Amino acid sequence: MSVLLQSTPDHLIPVESPPQHLSLDSTLEELALHECYVDISSQGAKVMQILNDNPLLPGVILTQNNHFVGVLSRRKILEHMSQIYSVELFSRRPIASLYHFAEREVFCYPSHTLIVMAARRSLQRPPDLLYEPILVEVAPEKYHLLDVHQLLIAQSHIHQLTTQLLHEQTRSQMMQTEKMSSLGRMVAGVAHEFRNPVNCINGNMGFLGNYVQDLLDLVEAYGAEHPDSEVITELKDELEFEFLKEDLQKILQTVRESAGRLTKIVGSLHGFSHMGDERYESANLEIHLENTLLILNNRLKGGITLKKNYGQIPEIYCSSGQLNQVFMNLIGNAIDAVEDVRQVGKEPIICLTTQQLDDNWVSIVIEDNGSGIPEEIQTRIFESFFTTKPAGKGTGLGLAISH
Repeated sequence: MSVLLQSTPDHLIPVESPPQHLSLDSTLEELALHECYVDISSQGAKVMQILNDNPLLPGVILTQNNHFVGVLSRRKILEHMSQIYSVELFSRRPIASLYHFAEREVFCYPSHTLIVMAARRSLQRPPDLLYEPILVEVAPEKYHLLDVHQLLIAQSHIHQLTTQLLHEQTRSQMMQTEKMSSLGRMVAGVAHEFRNPVNCINGNMGFLGNYVQDLLDLVEAYGAEHPDSEVITELKDELEFEFLKEDLQKILQTVRESAGRLTKIVGSLHGFSHMGDERYESANLEIHLENTLLILNNRLKGGITLKKNYGQIPEIYCSSGQLNQVFMNLIGNAIDAVEDVRQVGKEPIICLTTQQLDDNWVSIVIEDNGSGIPEEIQTRIFESFFTTKPAGKGTGLGLAISH
């Protein structure tokens, strides 16, 4: 249990300071700080008594007319008092005499300084100052003392927590990668099963169109040879032959387009089945963007305007599977963002822009006209499991995995 000492003209009042939960963003004000002001005219014996009564006190803050003068550490006081004749020399004299004899450079930091930053700077001090307490400015003209030992303990605790967090994030990333790999294998199997019947439909549509046209030509020729046949005339009227002939061509065209679309979807699924694959290969990024849009087409149907500003970019040697995952996450987030725009009567817009910047870099920009990311959380958007979406809608892994 740490002790906070507040000085009055006559005595010191111990105040218990509760333990704090530390994190990477913790600052000096979260540590146990010691407040002990002593007027520089006070006798050395009084200062020795203060240190004896409060063994956790790292030193005293010297003042003159309520203004800061300097710091005398416990280490330096005891070091000089333990020498021969020092007790007689300093105990009955003002502490100013000892201070001028043992004066050292003081390291002062604002209370909002990060613990990890203060610890690093503290360890960079000269060897003779390494164990001197640190002066913490908690308010203008108001100072507390921090024991450097407590600072290093806190820094060690933060390092341990950070290591543990990194381990958990790595484990989570590995689990997510394994999930995506398993999902990829399943999607690859489904895409393979779809591909055979789709290829069958595509391959036979040409023959089917030719056969239908041959049959129609035969019917026309038979009617031309027997124009007075009442049976043929009645049958044509009953079947609405002219409408049937026109509509049949439309149906065949619709089936062709649907089969072509199925082929594209199967190709996209096959590409996305390698999202967990880290193989590197030359890839056309615009094709991968189009495949992503095809997979997300069902979500894009609801009145979202999609603008494409594709520039001329070369093929890129990359992990296309991982980039597919990035495109899926970013465009999916853009769709979520513009859903709020529709609710206020604005037109939801998503814009994709590709551009070659120079010989070494290409740029892919995915923009939306949503409300944007609040400034106060922008530093956290790549944290695993951090999300502003309602429970069940967001996992907090999309941007983390993309990053």
